[in-house]
Amino acid sequence: MWPLIFNSYGSYFGSHPTEIYLDMYVTSIIKVDEKAQSLTTQVKVLIQWPIWDMQWDKKEFCGIETFAAPKNMFWTPDIGIMESIKTEFGTKDSPNVLLFYFGAAVSADFLSLTTACKMDLYRFPFDTQICNITFQSTAYSKRDVTIKLMSDQPYINHFSQDLFQAQGEWELLNISYTNSTIIRWLEFDQLIYQITIKRRPLLYVINIIVPVFFFLLLDVASFFIDTNGNDKLGFKVTLLLSISVMLLILSNTLPSTAEKLPLIGVYCCAVFCLIGISIVETILVNYLKAKGAKKSSVETTSTVSGQDDQNEEQSYTLDSLKQILTECWAATQRKQRQKTCLSLIGVARIIDVTFLVLYIITIIVFLSVLGKLWIP
Repeated sequence: MWPLIFNSYGSYFGSHPTEIYLDMYVTSIIKVDEKAQSLTTQVKVLIQWPIWDMQWDKKEFCGIETFAAPKNMFWTPDIGIMESIKTEFGTKDSPNVLLFYFGAAVSADFLSLTTACKMDLYRFPFDTQICNITFQSTAYSKRDVTIKLMSDQPYINHFSQDLFQAQGEWELLNISYTNSTIIRWLEFDQLIYQITIKRRPLLYVINIIVPVFFFLLLDVASFFIDTNGNDKLGFKVTLLLSISVMLLILSNTLPSTAEKLPLIGVYCCAVFCLIGISIVETILVNYLKAKGAKKSSVETTSTVSGQDDQNEEQSYTLDSLKQILTECWAATQRKQRQKTCLSLIGVARIIDVTFLVLYIITIIVFLSVLGKLWIP
């Protein structure tokens, strides 16, 4: 039951402030806009205030304890929501208030609230957000009106969980409250509700995190592709373009003015850079191998042409000593060129193997550190 109890001295704006009791229950979370930093919720708001000139003895009126009366016949407190961007009635605005025999009135409204909420997206999508909804009188100071909680916090949490309907991306964890005072020429009493919600990350894990991780695994596997052609380089470029698509999706979801770069952005950017570096390494290795293969083919051609010259020289009965010297010089040149070719190909293989080992170590260290920071 609500604590429908007021001070016996209470009156409108007399020597003591009028005590207004308020309850708010969250029935659903409609939308969380990370880019606009706003929260849209469906809430039920109960407001109770004293009307002392409407008391009656229920024994004299057939035991009637409550009845509904038009709202425009009575004074109603001007309680506003400070963070409100847009407030609409979830159902038609009730024209009545509920009167109690001991001099109290209660109004109940279902509201669709869009409120500003400063969100911390550092751990997106494993984040938990706390959004405030502040109730305050817009005209009456603390000397005239004070706002208090109607029910205790466990009851508000339990009742909100019972009324909560949506089973979407967000889960309602807790509703707490604090009383505060703000000074703007005058002191105004405030009742601040803190709504704690937690994101269900499965959708983002399936659509972004897991695909990017598999792109990274495919990049590691691409080191075992035969590098005789351009297949390996084309494969890596395709992976880089795929990561670019993921970054484009994130840019449409996350705000551009976040104080901290979300870890999911760090994750995608780091994978993008790693694949880019591996592409540069692949270009270098392919260049060295192609240069070595080109020198080898030139050597083979020169060997064939040398044999033709020898036949021609034999046909013209050249000096045997000159033939021996020419063959020795050609053999020496062939050995030097073969050593150069083997040296280039060997350097390319050493670079490829060394880079693969360092690449795997870097990935393991990066994912380990990121996982500790990211997943609570």
